Amino acid sequence: MRGLFILGVSILMLGGCTPSDSKNENTRTGNNSDGHKCIGSAGFSWCAKTNKCERPWELAKKEKFEKSAEAFKDFCGN
Repeated sequence: MRGLFILGVSILMLGGCTPSDSKNENTRTGNNSDGHKCIGSAGFSWCAKTNKCERPWELAKKEKFEKSAEAFKDFCGN
């Protein structure tokens, strides 16, 4: 009986070890970047003014501008 339990647990654990398909690989967080290597799925966008990848809401708080896409664009000059 104990052997069956261990076998069952082993099968369940190994089931998670199947190779993922390439379609899944492209949708993972961090697996996308723009021309400046900013990872959009992690919330980063390029800011020309700071010359680096920024999270718009963090930059808005730091630089004290409105937390909106338009304000980020205006601040960064993108």
